Amino acid sequence: MRIISGKYRGRKLKSPPSLKTRPTSDRLRETLFNILSPRIQGARCLDLCAGSGSVGIEALSRGAAHVTFVDRSRKMYALIETNLETLKVRDDEVEVVSKEALAFLGRRLTKEAELFDIVFFDPPYATDYEAVLDHFGEHASGLLAKDGLVVVEHHRKKDLPGEFGGWRRYRLLKQGDSSLSFFKQTAA
Repeated sequence: MRIISGKYRGRKLKSPPSLKTRPTSDRLRETLFNILSPRIQGARCLDLCAGSGSVGIEALSRGAAHVTFVDRSRKMYALIETNLETLKVRDDEVEVVSKEALAFLGRRLTKEAELFDIVFFDPPYATDYEAVLDHFGEHASGLLAKDGLVVVEHHRKKDLPGEFGGWRRYRLLKQGDSSLSFFKQTAA
């Protein structure tokens, strides 16, 4: 895995040692960030189910102000820390958390933390996506900025709902075995 563009362009990242973790491919990441490019500069991002951290690190490389990386696996937590140290990413640009996605989101609501502009959610393909998406729908005002965006990576054959709690999918991109669903809040 390598960083595609920005200040860390061309730098290599350590990959997960196990095939149980499926990193977002370079090609899919490039497509994702071509779409997000107008929104990424200065954004606060959440890389939920971060794995190696490649998506969040790509966001930092392209100008995101801050990225929070969340993964339940202690091994992935350590891998993200190693990748950030290798690139010499400043501590004030990142937060790395080892927690289940829903537990992190619930805890985040109890803090008066800054809101996220972009959320990238890439759980294992066998996961129940709906519980996390419903949580975003119910608690958007405590988690996401007004014009926030939720991007979900999923298997191309997995049919995600087109709407959840006031959020609707406005774009679906399929590439190889993966798909990206882009959600934004519907007008109130």
